[in-house]
Amino acid sequence: MRLLIDGAMVWDGTGAKPFAGKVLIEGERIAAVAPQAENVASDGAERLDAAGKFLMPGMVEGHAHLSFVDTPRGTALGELPPEDHALLTMDAARKLFGAGFTSACSAAAAKIRLDVAVRDAIDRGVIDGPRLLAASPELTVTGGLGDGRKLHLHQDSFGVAVDGPDEVRRMARLCLREGVDMIKLNISGELGTDSAPAIAAVMTDAEVAAGVEAAHTAGRRAAAHARASDSVKRALRHGVDVIYHCDYADEEALDGLEAAKDRVFTGPAIGLTVSRLESLRGDNTAEGRRWLERMTPQFEATCKVHHEMRRRGIRVVVGGDYGFAANPQGTNARDLEHFVTHFGFSPSEALQAATRTGGEIMRRGHELGLVRQGYLADLLLIDGDPLKDIRVLQDKKRFAFIMKDGVRYVPCQGAPHVRRLH
Repeated sequence: MRLLIDGAMVWDGTGAKPFAGKVLIEGERIAAVAPQAENVASDGAERLDAAGKFLMPGMVEGHAHLSFVDTPRGTALGELPPEDHALLTMDAARKLFGAGFTSACSAAAAKIRLDVAVRDAIDRGVIDGPRLLAASPELTVTGGLGDGRKLHLHQDSFGVAVDGPDEVRRMARLCLREGVDMIKLNISGELGTDSAPAIAAVMTDAEVAAGVEAAHTAGRRAAAHARASDSVKRALRHGVDVIYHCDYADEEALDGLEAAKDRVFTGPAIGLTVSRLESLRGDNTAEGRRWLERMTPQFEATCKVHHEMRRRGIRVVVGGDYGFAANPQGTNARDLEHFVTHFGFSPSEALQAATRTGGEIMRRGHELGLVRQGYLADLLLIDGDPLKDIRVLQDKKRFAFIMKDGVRYVPCQGAPHVRRLH
């Protein structure tokens, strides 16, 4: 298949200004990119008149939880039978794809093989969805984030409780055996997890080291939930590759992230925090006020830290813990607006976080995340200019097409999914 996209404003993902140009697609790759005035050898190619539209790389969700299927609480994920859960995870993948995200780096699955099965189904063409790097469930400590058990009740959640380096190593190896691309470690706690607060590093050095060693020995990566400053430093010390949140990172932690910026990725996952704060507006109940008092300082700390990360050039990916009732799948493009509104990113910088940096976290920065000759033809053609209004990307009706590997899709009418164009 040869396709000439003619007359679009081309934004190539590097941060350079867009230009009126043409892009030739041959098969799954970009064969040529040229200004409008230049000739491109396109004999026999289908011509698409894209005048007045904006062409950019497909976006990358850097903190995906496709098996978090819009439930109100984590333990509801444990209650889902695996068959139902797999179907709902496939549906979440289609929703994310329909929102303009052609790739996704998972930050955890709710069951060991959910990401793996959906990744493989997408790769085989059984279902449409973003190319996916699969993650393990969140390996946590007893009482940590993701441990939904009670003394009188064994209740699964989205995490697996492991204590001590031997248990961490064994579970990590099991997940790696089952085909995950990344091991997730919950080094810090979380708001609402009273036995493991967000400001505490609850996974020990030895436990973190064991998980990272297992992942790296198998040639895979390790990611961490790390809100507490000490948890960020622990992640850095033991070679964690992707460090999420970093809300309370102090100067020493930021210095460490900056020193490792060519090796590590970070992701604030602010989307869920913003959505929950929005839901608390006007809630004058005692419970509502209590949550507002707990969440506001964390939100303020996140904003401060990520202003500083931007200044230091630390690699930050978009992705905001989508997949809860407050933050449903398919609304992921809101994250770009949050980067602009709360972190001081320009629209171009936010778009680069979602494209060029996204290609890098997918381990495919040499062929993904830019509109460049030889790169994979993952593209969005948009009716509107996100450099002028980043919110354009939240309106699926604005997508003239979503392209992955040279194949065009359009969002289905009235649904956040896609259909393939022939």
